[in-house]
Amino acid sequence: MSGHSKWHNIQKTKGAQDAKRSAAFTKIAKEMIVAVKTGGSGDPANNSRLATVIAKARAANMPNDNIKRTIDRALGAGNTDSYESVTYEGYGPSGVAVIVDALTDNRQRTAPEVRHLLDKFGKGLGATGCVSWSFDQKGVIVIEKEDLDEDTMMMDALDAGAEDMSVEGEVFEITTSPDDFGKVLEGLEAKGYSFVSAAVEMVPQNYVKLESEEDIKNMEKLIDSLEDNDDVQNVWHNWDQE
Repeated sequence: MSGHSKWHNIQKTKGAQDAKRSAAFTKIAKEMIVAVKTGGSGDPANNSRLATVIAKARAANMPNDNIKRTIDRALGAGNTDSYESVTYEGYGPSGVAVIVDALTDNRQRTAPEVRHLLDKFGKGLGATGCVSWSFDQKGVIVIEKEDLDEDTMMMDALDAGAEDMSVEGEVFEITTSPDDFGKVLEGLEAKGYSFVSAAVEMVPQNYVKLESEEDIKNMEKLIDSLEDNDDVQNVWHNWDQE
């Protein structure tokens, strides 16, 4: 399959994460707390959702001490953190499909903020299911090519249980089923690979190319504004930025 994480997009995202590392870790920690509470366990071997979040945290270079501290906090008897998982769907400029994953302790705050941004920079909020049908949930692991051999990379990825691998500019993009994501990541880690990014993502089945400068600027503002929102965990879209 053709990869969706084009290298210059990854580069932009990586730079943004480096600049906002503290905020990125805070969002991952929130996701980890929810995983512990919903899975009923702080042991990733017995909590697949937690295992997936820990894999994402490690790929983002979150220190092991931070990971352990967050899990301990979630397991603490006095912990009152209570977050609800909410997904919003809508449209950016020229009908670009947008999915917003949020973890919030107050829907009455989050929903109007997401609606406002979609109205301001796009075509507005849609009904549940209006765009998600055109995305597939996949584990996506991105590794810099550097001096790695493509055939060896492909063999190692498939041996670990990956579905496919593609070359996207300066990176290898490995795709897995959501259930196999943690296993594949562990297998590649064991072989000494390091990652640009690794997460379970919503991968678009098709893309929308924006032609006007105004649409491009509005789409960039929409993504940046949503990602700056403390309640928003992920923003998925089918904007073709090539």
